[in-house]
Amino acid sequence: MTAATIQEMLSLGEGQRIEFKASAKNVDSIGSVVCGFLNTSGGYLICGIQEPGKVIGLDASESAVSMLEKRLHDGISPKSLISVQVQVLEKKPVLVIEVPAGKDVPYAFRNMIYIREGESTRQADAETIRDIVLRRQIEPERWERRFSFADLEADVELKEVRSAVADALKVRRAFFRAASAPLMVLEDFASAKYGRLTNGGDVLFARNPAVRLPQSRIRAMRYNSDKAGDTFSDMKSFEGPLHSIFEEAYTFIVRNTPSVSRFIKGNPKRQDTPLYPEDAVREALINALSHRDYSAASGGVSIHVFPRRLEIWNSGPLPDGVTEENLPKGHISVLRNPDIAHALYLRGLMEKAGRGSVLMVQQCREAGLPDPVWKSDPKLGVTVTFRAPEVTPEVTPEVTLEVTPEVEKFLQCLNGEMLRRELQAAMDLKDDEHFRKAYLLPAMASGFVEMTIPDKPKSSKQRYRLTAFGKAVRASM
Repeated sequence: MTAATIQEMLSLGEGQRIEFKASAKNVDSIGSVVCGFLNTSGGYLICGIQEPGKVIGLDASESAVSMLEKRLHDGISPKSLISVQVQVLEKKPVLVIEVPAGKDVPYAFRNMIYIREGESTRQADAETIRDIVLRRQIEPERWERRFSFADLEADVELKEVRSAVADALKVRRAFFRAASAPLMVLEDFASAKYGRLTNGGDVLFARNPAVRLPQSRIRAMRYNSDKAGDTFSDMKSFEGPLHSIFEEAYTFIVRNTPSVSRFIKGNPKRQDTPLYPEDAVREALINALSHRDYSAASGGVSIHVFPRRLEIWNSGPLPDGVTEENLPKGHISVLRNPDIAHALYLRGLMEKAGRGSVLMVQQCREAGLPDPVWKSDPKLGVTVTFRAPEVTPEVTPEVTLEVTPEVEKFLQCLNGEMLRRELQAAMDLKDDEHFRKAYLLPAMASGFVEMTIPDKPKSSKQRYRLTAFGKAVRASM
C-alpha cells in the first residue's frame, strides 16, 4: 500500500473496512478488529493514526512488528494470512494491517468471536454465531481442506518440511509449537489434521504430489517465435513440492530470457539482470500457484516464453471481487486457497497480500517495460503477460541487451530477408550445426531475429530478418 492510498483512506475516514488506531500496544483491541474483518468482508487496520486522521506514528521496529504478528497468529483461530506492513507517512512510521475476507468463518481471537458492524467491532452474540455456522454448513468443504490419499509417513518429503521451518525462522515467522516434530509442523501449516495429510499439504510437502494430483505440475515452453505453435527450443514439466517446482520454474524463465546490462548513475560497474524484473516474475508465478483452482484435474499452471513476451497461465478465473481493472491498483486480498497461501506467507514468499500486482506494475515501469497485462476467462483461466520494451537508443540509452560477438556478427551480416545458406555464405561459415547453435538460435532467442514463415520452420523457402528490436540493437552497436 502506498502513502497516497493511505492518505486517501484518511480523507475518507473509518468505515466498514477501515479502522484507525493511535498505537499497536493493545493487542486485544487490534486482534478483535482483525477477527471482525475476517468474519465479514475484510479490511485495513492502520495503527499510528489519531482521530480525526492525524498521523502520530509509532514504534515500528522489526522486533515490535514481529511480536505483534506472533500475537495475532497465536490468537486467531483458525489460522489466516494477515499482512502486517510498515509504511512511512509524513515522515512517521505507521503499521498497515491488511485482513482478507476469511473463508473459514467463524474466526475467533483468544476464544472470542467478533464481527464488524459499520465503523465498529463487537462481540458476536449466540444468534449471530448460529447464523454464521449454519451458513458455513451449506457451503462445500474447500478442496485444499479435504483429506489426501497420500501416506503421511511414506509420501511426505521431510527435507521440505525442515526447509519450510528454516524459511519461517529466517523471516521471523516461526509460529510453531515444536519445530522438530514434523506432524506438529504440518498441523501448524494447516496441512495435516487427525494424522492425515490434506490436499493442500500434499501440494506443499509431498515428495511427488503429481502421482495423485496431476494438476499440480507446471509445464513450461520456450518458443522460437512470438507466435505460439509447435516450434519450441526448450520444454520442461516440473513435479514435486510446491516450493521446489516454483524455484525450478523460475530458473527456466531466467534461462530462456535474455539478460539486460544496466549502468546505474554513480556506479561504474555494469549490472546484469534478467530482462523481466526478478521480483515481478516471482510474484506472478507464486500468485499463479497459490490462487489457481486446484479442484479440476485438467487444470494446472503453464509458462510460455516467447522472444518478446512472457506469459504465465493458471486454471480458474480471478476470485470474486478481483477484476482485470483493479489488479494494477491493488485490492483487498481474496484467497482461493487460504491454507496454501498461509504456508507461503510463513515462508516469506507472499509479502504483500493484495498488493503483489501493484508491485509488479511498479517494477516493470522502473525497468522501462510496459505494464503487465492480466486476462481472465471463467473457462480458460487467468494469464498475466510481461512484454519486452520497444527499445530505441534515443529512448533508453542506459539499457542495452547483452550481445555475444557471434550474435553481433550475425546482426551485421543480416540485410533484408535472407535464406540460411545466404547468411552462412555472408559470414563465411561452413559448419551448419555450429552456425545454428552459436549464431542463429541465440539471435532468435534474444528477439533480434524472426522467421518469415514461422508456422513452417523447416520450409526450404524460410528466410530470416531483423525484428524492430533487432534493428534498434544493431543501430546502437
